[in-house]
Amino acid sequence: MKSKFALRLLSLCLLGLAGAPLALAHPGHGPAGGFAAGFAHPLGGWDHVLAMTAVGLWAARLYARCLIPGAFLVMMTVGAVAGHWTGAVPGGEQFIAASVLAFGLLTADAVRLPSRVSIGLTGFFALFHGAAHGAEMPATAAGLAYGAGFVAATILLMAAGVGLGELAGRKLARVPQFAGWVVAAAGAILLALSFTPGTVH
Repeated sequence: MKSKFALRLLSLCLLGLAGAPLALAHPGHGPAGGFAAGFAHPLGGWDHVLAMTAVGLWAARLYARCLIPGAFLVMMTVGAVAGHWTGAVPGGEQFIAASVLAFGLLTADAVRLPSRVSIGLTGFFALFHGAAHGAEMPATAAGLAYGAGFVAATILLMAAGVGLGELAGRKLARVPQFAGWVVAAAGAILLALSFTPGTVH
């Protein structure tokens, strides 16, 4: 029963993410604003995709599939509002890349931290992801739709991670473990590239 739920969740998330190109092709949803542009923003950068999926995987491995993703979502939204008014945060790219590395390592080893520490760490990194989204949010009324778009994409990415983690379960525990190491390796590369002049998010 649990595996069927996880499979349906993962399938639903992948279907929703696969629909992004169709949403972008819809007239009236250009890069300047709207739900489709916001939805596409997290999907346009490997740093966001890997970090958010790893958050879901880590949460599934800790049997905290709502707590950790919920903390990420709330603090990302706070960061987006702040980033919308302040613009890009200095060092933001480095912190986002570091989050990919951190969440990858946490997932690979299924690290169990006290709840407050897990929430605090997740929320801290989520602020920088949110600030990056908010900095590109349109100043017009379309900004609200844009925000709803990247929130929806974030939920789908984290839910996909949870679904994969739940589907693997204990019998295939090495699958999320391997995925965690892959994410961590990618995070290390992204972190190194973030210090390279001329590298653009």
